[in-house]
Amino acid sequence: MDNTDLTKKAETSFEKKLVQEKYNVNVAFYIHLKEYNNTVREELEKRLEEVFFYSKGVDWKFDSFGIEKSGSRNKDVLGYFIFRTANISELKKLFLEYFEDYENAQKITCSVAEYEKISETFFELKV
Repeated sequence: MDNTDLTKKAETSFEKKLVQEKYNVNVAFYIHLKEYNNTVREELEKRLEEVFFYSKGVDWKFDSFGIEKSGSRNKDVLGYFIFRTANISELKKLFLEYFEDYENAQKITCSVAEYEKISETFFELKV
């Protein structure tokens, strides 16, 4: 790639919309499932929609959702949800409230990763 096209500063109004926050906190919830069948994905998505519906006042963005087969990281099948937020305690409360009665869960583990932007450049690809 030609480095001469890279700019350190957002110049156009569209580039200014692309600027990412200086700090980013990702919160990942992993639901260790007792069993996996055809309805599990739908059940997890429905509960996630409930978290979305009742999340007023919590500053967060949904990043991704998926199901990891056993052996990827663990012997358990994992349903995972990843959010970007600075309000971990409120998101944790909401998540627990809407998943504590989920009978297919053995346990829920969580990881919090904090990132700091060290550099950001912009470029455009002509197509």
